[in-house]
Amino acid sequence: MAQLTYHEQEDRKIYFRLRELLKELPDFCRTFFRGIEPQTQSRTRLAYAYDLTVFFNFLINENPAYRSFSPSDFKLDVLDKLTSQDIEEYMEYLKYRPDAGTDNEIVNKEGGIKRKISSLKSFYNYFYSAGLIETNPAAKVRLPKINEKEIIRLEYDEVAKLLDEADSGDKLSKKQQDFHKKTRKRDLALLSLLLGTGMRISECVGIDINDIDLEETAVNIHRKGGKEETVYFSDEVARALKDYYEERRTIMAEAGSEEAFFLSLQNKRLSVRSAENLVKKYAQIAAPLKHITPHKLRSTYGTNLYRETGDIYLVADVLGHSDVNTTKKHYAAIDENKRRSARKAVKLREV
Repeated sequence: MAQLTYHEQEDRKIYFRLRELLKELPDFCRTFFRGIEPQTQSRTRLAYAYDLTVFFNFLINENPAYRSFSPSDFKLDVLDKLTSQDIEEYMEYLKYRPDAGTDNEIVNKEGGIKRKISSLKSFYNYFYSAGLIETNPAAKVRLPKINEKEIIRLEYDEVAKLLDEADSGDKLSKKQQDFHKKTRKRDLALLSLLLGTGMRISECVGIDINDIDLEETAVNIHRKGGKEETVYFSDEVARALKDYYEERRTIMAEAGSEEAFFLSLQNKRLSVRSAENLVKKYAQIAAPLKHITPHKLRSTYGTNLYRETGDIYLVADVLGHSDVNTTKKHYAAIDENKRRSARKAVKLREV
């Protein structure tokens, strides 16, 4: 059997996790997941499975009509028996719900609630469109309004501080400095790549050695959904990558990580979680009052590219957004600033 690539391994993990979750859901849910498979990504289906598990647990624990049920007791006609009021009660429940097996509560804000209700709407729409149920009460339920949050990003001077700290490590703790001696080139290369291309952290850690072409200043990455795409980077990023590339060639990686570009101290492919912690470590020094994540570095790149080019379609393409409206939503504040500055652009009379 041929060795699976990193991306195939990740997809395989999702596949088996989804299979396990389906055992906790009513049997008719399998029809839904088979039906949507050709049009959806594996991560999307996994998210649906998590959300539907929460929904059926709600019915069992909170709805008196189903309190004695187990998941296998539910039949498809339950979807016709539920009303829009039942789903609105579910929406209310989602704000604060018990964390199974603990005394804690799980708090969902508007975004989390909207996603779970959207999942339920898709679930109902599938069976209703297929003519397998007669009613669609989920269609009558309005999604919660999302309060737009200010986009958090790094300013130019903060980007410089972040990279300077990754290069020098001067302000790290003594213990962190000991690690920094071994990871300086890797850390600087990874941060430069994120800030210089806007790629997602999962795309970054998934890069293999052969994906990088330093002469063409380009790297092949796997976007969400498995699409392979070439991303270009600046000479500044190329220098950081070249320094680490030369070091990486001397490292004997562990089995299964031989092709990985970014390695952990254990010589295994760097995980998403480890890369997130790496970003957090340096960001706390460069911008201590901001909660900076890898996604915020992506926003930083998108903002800078839009400021320089003014081309929202180019930004959407480079960031891998399938819908330019997603990009517009994130960078609307910059457009507002441009509109404000326009008031001084046209003079009516010389003063």
